[in-house]
Parts: sequence; C-alpha cells; structure tokens
Amino acid sequence: MKFAQRMARLGTETAFEVLAKARSLEAQGKNIVHLEIGEPDFDTPRFIVDAAVHALQSGRTHYTPASGVMELRRAIAEDVQRTRGVAVKPDNVVITPGAKPIMFFTLLALIDPQDEVIYPNPGFPIYESVIQFSGANAVALPLQEEKAFRFSITDLERLITPATRLLVINSPQNPTGGVLTREDVKAIAEVARRRDLLVLSDEIYKDILYEGEHASIMSEPGMLEHTILLDGFSKTYAMTGWRLGYGVMPEPLAKHVERLMINSNSCTATFVQDAGLAALTGPRTEVKQFLAEFRRRRDIMVAGLNDIKGVSCITPGGAFYCFANVKKLPLGCKQLSDHLLMQAGVAVLSGTAFGKHGEGYIRLSYATSVENIREGLGRMKTAIEVL
Repeated sequence: MKFAQRMARLGTETAFEVLAKARSLEAQGKNIVHLEIGEPDFDTPRFIVDAAVHALQSGRTHYTPASGVMELRRAIAEDVQRTRGVAVKPDNVVITPGAKPIMFFTLLALIDPQDEVIYPNPGFPIYESVIQFSGANAVALPLQEEKAFRFSITDLERLITPATRLLVINSPQNPTGGVLTREDVKAIAEVARRRDLLVLSDEIYKDILYEGEHASIMSEPGMLEHTILLDGFSKTYAMTGWRLGYGVMPEPLAKHVERLMINSNSCTATFVQDAGLAALTGPRTEVKQFLAEFRRRRDIMVAGLNDIKGVSCITPGGAFYCFANVKKLPLGCKQLSDHLLMQAGVAVLSGTAFGKHGEGYIRLSYATSVENIREGLGRMKTAIEVL
C-alpha cells in the first residue's frame, strides 16, 4: 500500500507506545510499575458522572452545534473571565473531543507550508508532530533546567524570522513541570505584540499548580486578539477518557475551527458536554483534594530520585511529572528507560521522547499511588546503582 508523503511527517506520543510495551510484558507475567502515562489515577467525581448519566437518560444523545452547546460555551467564557480577567463571548469558544484537535485545527487554519512555528523543547511531542504534518517548519525553543525549565526571552527573539507565524507555549508544562512566571508571560507578550506573533497557549495543567497563581498570556494587554487558548477537562477533573477540550480564540478563527469540526467530528458528544458543564459549575472539593495528593506524591518522588546516585531532580512547580537529570549515568536516556523497563519492571519515558533537548533526562509521572511511586523508586535505585 502506498501512503501519502505527509504521513512520514506525523509523529506519535511515546507514552502510549511505552504503555503498550509494558502491557505486553504484563501479559507475559512480568510485574510493571507504571510511571510513564500522564493520567490521573483518581475516579471522575461522582457529580460529574451523575450529570452524564442524567443526560443519557434524558435523551441527550443527538447532534449539537459543531462548536458546542451554548450552555457550556457560555460557562467556559465566564470561567475565562473569572480566571484570566478578560471578557470573551461564547462565539470565541469552540468545544472539541479532547484538547488535541485545537492544536490541529489552529495549525490547519493559520499555517501555510514553509511558515515557521516555534515550540518548547523538550515539550509535548504532538506540538512538533502536527507542525511538521501541516507542512510548516518546526523551530525548537530550548527549555533550560538552570531556569527551572523555562526559556530565555533572548533565545526566543533569536529564533524569530520573517517566516515565523505562531509561538506555542505551555505552562504548567509537560514533560518538565516547569511554570512560566508572570514576568515571563509579560515579556513573551511584549515580543508577540512587537513581532506580530500569534500564540497558542496550552494551559491544560493550569489547575495543577503548587505555588502562586496561574499566569495566562491571554490576560496581558493587547493579547486577546493574539492568543489561542487551549484547555480541557482531562487533567483537572480526572476525565481523560471522556475526551472533552476547548479552544478560546478570536471570533474569525473560531468560525474556521468550527468548519474544521464540521468536516472532521461533526460535534462533541452531547452528554459529555453536559458532564463538562457540571464540572465547570460544580463544587471544587475533589479538585482541591487531587492537588493536595499530587503535592504529596511529588515530594516523595523528588526526594526518592535525588536519593539515587547519579540522578538529580528539581522540584516541579506544576503538572504531575518529574523530569530527572540522568546525565551522570553511563547509559543514554533512551537506553536507560529501556533498561529500567526490561530489567527493573519500571516504565518511564526517555527525555528524547519530548524532543532533542530532552537528551539526558527521563520523565516520570506521579499520577499514581504513593505505593507505586515508592516501589518504582526502589526498583530504579537497585537497577541504576549497579550500572
């Protein structure tokens, strides 16, 4: 079978590949500690599930407008005004089955072949994948451990050319747990305004922040018309399998994204949107409990990693990942992740799964139980200290 050339430019998400390999080993009888997948192990709060069940029982199983039900779009607009301090309308909101379509649709609607898109590296691998798939040039913006995995504004400015069309930012960040400061965001906004750049701001982890308040570039003066906000329900409300995300963007772009929804998905499931409405307007008791538990797990994992000879890890400020430095070990990060899976039964991800600037690191997710974290760290310590 002959495939389109564009398929050679489409990458993947290594977490799912490693998960599949780990599951295969489990099927052979091997015990695996899963620290690879970025999925909260909590159940979706009951009141959200109840809202979906009620919707199903009430016949909420038909098509909706491609951009989403008005009640949820209005609630999202109100939430954006509350959390980012900017007034947006439901017409600025497009609801999608998961947040990844916002990445695809933004690039398809805005980017021509040979345009340049700057993205964080190490970063969520789908950024680079969809940029390249669109035919644009993916320009890596290095994140620096010495800056708590933030990037240099000088580096950003150096990468901008007349062909630069879009900048992707992510805070709190996958895979590093890095968080952009308010000063960072102000500086990025100043560059974007001066160089007439659009910004795709991935804020899916905004509620998993351990200190201070979330800083959104959409809140900065003049940035409402320059920003595409990406967010969703998977991480905050433990709704990964529900597939519910959204974008908030200038209305002319929203109309094009709506057309892309019509051509690809038709709409997002009605009862899932009802569950999202319940999540957004309901109590945040479980969200606060999730955050407290993530903090506890983070501290255990950071301490355990720093107790392994040759491994170091700074404390992440957000999300639920540790990005551990393994440069002092005799194995490269890909070899090390393979070694840990096959010899120690611990599934982690190599830093290079998140781009070339991830060399020398491994990513571990602490979105799992304390028991699993301690067991995994113990196995890692034994396997690494004999290298």
